Amino acid sequence: MEKIRYFDHAATTATKEEVLKEMLPYFNLNYGNASSMYSIGRKSRKAVEEARQKTAVAIGAETKEVYFTSCGSESDNLAIKGVAYANHKRGNHIITTKIEHPAVLHTCQHLEREGFKVTYLNVNSEGLISLNELEEAITPQTILISVMFANNEIGTIQPIKEIGEIAKRHHIYFHTDAVQAIGNLRINVKEYNIDLLSMSAHKFYGPKGMGALYVKTGVDFEKIQDGGHQERNMRAGTENVAGIVGLGKAIELAYENFDKYNEKLISLRDYYISQVQEKIPNTKLNGHKEKRLPGNANISFEGVDGEALLLNLDVKGICASSRFSMYIRFFRPISCISSNWITKPNCTRVTTCNIWR
Repeated sequence: MEKIRYFDHAATTATKEEVLKEMLPYFNLNYGNASSMYSIGRKSRKAVEEARQKTAVAIGAETKEVYFTSCGSESDNLAIKGVAYANHKRGNHIITTKIEHPAVLHTCQHLEREGFKVTYLNVNSEGLISLNELEEAITPQTILISVMFANNEIGTIQPIKEIGEIAKRHHIYFHTDAVQAIGNLRINVKEYNIDLLSMSAHKFYGPKGMGALYVKTGVDFEKIQDGGHQERNMRAGTENVAGIVGLGKAIELAYENFDKYNEKLISLRDYYISQVQEKIPNTKLNGHKEKRLPGNANISFEGVDGEALLLNLDVKGICASSRFSMYIRFFRPISCISSNWITKPNCTRVTTCNIWR
């Protein structure tokens, strides 16, 4: 049987064996409901809180500031809607960008239908927002700024620290969708003045269907889901103990030997980019050359049909994905999709990202 080469870690990653091993007992041995008072319930609760602590440590947060969710999309919804609903008497204006993940864009569009006003910032040819335009967009009614940490298409890293400083100066909450950044960049929410941060476990070798939301102590936000009183009454639903344990272990592993790993990864990324540009004509690197995720290389091939290329790769046992662009990643999370503001629409984009630890 021909060996399959999986190059679509932009979409998801395999759950690491160490993560799976830690999760397994909570399916059929330590299966107690974490909200129950008896012994096996308390054992589950202890595992949940240990995972919460690991997650908090990884991003420089306090343990009580971490809320577990089902995915990055739910975290984005909870962050944006939660702040909007809780602060609508103070203002109804939100600032975001045109290149956010649909979980953010569609949430903002939903809020617009409810009477909120949203400013969608442009980006330049490298995918960066203008800090001046951000500041000019702020009004007395602005209650939230939501800008992704790193772009899920071209890997461009936004000036998050500077955005946080602007938000703090104007007394505006700052949310960042860090789904593509967790495990690939060092993040300290306090240093960057981040008030809310979203993540998803399956992007850093954790289980699918598991996410988390950081909410800084003192942020005024409301729950958007009715039900029980789980997650300190901010996210209803029986705790997915196995998934939570998996997220905690995965984020812990992601930051072991982080600097050494990233140094090697950046070297490989830059070598790959140089080889493609040297040996293949009519190519273009998309995104910022330096301010990009360590394992991300998004390249356009002018005049190449993306679907045909995808099918030919599949014949050779290479799994990739395409949406007017094609993502290929070398063994680790980060993504890229079609962006008309970056390249000509008849180009095929190839993303190469991250190497297995």
